Amino acid sequence: MGSEMLRAQGPAIEVRRLSKTYRGGVEAVKGIDFHAEPGEVFGLLGPNGAGKSTTIGMLTSTIAPTSGTARLAGFDVARQPLAARRVSSVLFQDPVVDRPLTGRRNLEIHARLWGVEPSAGRARIGEIVEVLGLHDLVDRPVRGYSGGERRRLEVARALVSRPRILFLDEPTVGLDPRIRQELLDVIDGLRQGAEMTILLTTHYLDEAEKLCDRLAVMHEGRIVALDSPSGLLAELGDLVVEIRVDGDPAGAVRPVHALGIDPGDAFTVGSTITIPLRGRPASDVTDALGAAGVATLAVGTRRPTLDDVYLRLTGGRIADAA
Repeated sequence: MGSEMLRAQGPAIEVRRLSKTYRGGVEAVKGIDFHAEPGEVFGLLGPNGAGKSTTIGMLTSTIAPTSGTARLAGFDVARQPLAARRVSSVLFQDPVVDRPLTGRRNLEIHARLWGVEPSAGRARIGEIVEVLGLHDLVDRPVRGYSGGERRRLEVARALVSRPRILFLDEPTVGLDPRIRQELLDVIDGLRQGAEMTILLTTHYLDEAEKLCDRLAVMHEGRIVALDSPSGLLAELGDLVVEIRVDGDPAGAVRPVHALGIDPGDAFTVGSTITIPLRGRPASDVTDALGAAGVATLAVGTRRPTLDDVYLRLTGGRIADAA
């Protein structure tokens, strides 16, 4: 089915004013809005505690929203949970496969649970096994799989029912770097299937940049920015200057405001100030600091990163908060 026809059917995921408040008044998600189109890879980026997993829980009907609405392929997840589940699937953070059974048996059981007709299930399993490189593993007990092989089987399990929407909740947490990259390659390959929408939660910046068509940056239960990775980076311009100062970095930012730099553009981490240059030379910034009597210990320019985007929006590094 062409992408134009899919889009004509409406968003694959539609979230409006969705919120969740737990007992004791803890607001985990605070009235968020976003949508994902059919075939899109949409990311929720932020540290642990930002509200990403609670959002996934509400979208998969395992957590009841406090208010707002969420729809999957037009089905309201609160009012039509079974219909919403039928069109979606989830790759959980924690392992869900049965280790004493073979990989194939795990997939067959999952297909039966989802009501997949046996002959169609066998054909589907055969397709997935080939795509995910499980052909030499699928008839072995899962207890003998490596961590990366087991994670690929879990991806296969999530795909057996041919979901229109696939949720990947922190899919690479706890994996060693090699296995993590293998899984990222597998997920990147899934995006070739234009009929499936993928919603990914992560606090790994490289994952978000590599995999996602658009990103919603979450902070303390709210979406503080939403755009493509390139669009988010473009907000900081082509270059930023990093300046390590001797003294209070927050106070050292004030002199650069006279250059016309928006106070919200500059941010500090420890004794380092980062300032988007937006076409001006770095010497303009260092000269302004010198004229104000601010001692600089080190100066360097570089291209901005998604970490810079997050720091500018929230004042804290994702890695430090995760």
